[in-house]
Amino acid sequence: MLRCFVSRCLLTNPVAGQTRKMSRGSLAGSQSSLAGKVAIVTASTDGIGLAAAQALGQRGAHVVVSSRRQSNVDKAVALLQSEKIQVTGTTCNVGKSEDRERLVNMTVEHCGGIDILVSNAAVNPFFGNIMDSTAAVWDKILDVNVKAAFLMTQLVVPHMEKRGGGSVVFVSSVAGYQPMQALGPYSVSKTALLGLTRALAPELAQSHIRVNCVAPGVIKTRFSQALWQDEDIVDEFKKQLSIKRLVGEPEEIGGVIAFLCSKDASYITGETITVTGGMSCRL
Repeated sequence: MLRCFVSRCLLTNPVAGQTRKMSRGSLAGSQSSLAGKVAIVTASTDGIGLAAAQALGQRGAHVVVSSRRQSNVDKAVALLQSEKIQVTGTTCNVGKSEDRERLVNMTVEHCGGIDILVSNAAVNPFFGNIMDSTAAVWDKILDVNVKAAFLMTQLVVPHMEKRGGGSVVFVSSVAGYQPMQALGPYSVSKTALLGLTRALAPELAQSHIRVNCVAPGVIKTRFSQALWQDEDIVDEFKKQLSIKRLVGEPEEIGGVIAFLCSKDASYITGETITVTGGMSCRL
């Protein structure tokens, strides 16, 4: 059963589970904090990726969104344009080298450079006992969730260096800290992103490029709906939370990502921020 993968964490410091609204003053101050920046966000036509694109765009960045399907790209571009966000969209399967190169080249050609990479793309083609997973499953998950994240970083770094620096944010998961039994290979791939963040940060700091990571808990997206729509899992997760609201909203992750890309986070690199509602989970 799904609930068997929910690990037990200490419950400490309960607080009210209310989403805090930004004041008009703080919103006005944030609207131009990324003006002139160009941000690539992978897998960005829905869920956390779209929320990240919105948060970056609302702060003045020109965002480049992508998805494997053109119809999804068109919908996301139309939405962002309706919100007065500078946006360019294209299809991209980050698991394919030619698509990664085309995404980066198109961004440089249309936008003049790259300042920010948010690596959000992930797959999970397997559900069940980890010992039943196959080599093909591991290849697919690691190719997209880990290898492509690194290779995208490798492609954008020279362009960031030309602009004097930049910011890379990997989207991991609480599963990277507390492996989910039914999602073993996926959980391992998310743990790998924590290590990739720490490995890249000191090397890229020499080029004034910061590398950080966000590890969301259960967020209300289509990708995780099998979790938050199951009442048994809901009840089990609530025992682990300090904030008694089971699911976070994509916008809450988008805001953290935008912060990590901003000058407000200029002294932060090699770190992972967990956004989990207070789950006391660490490696």
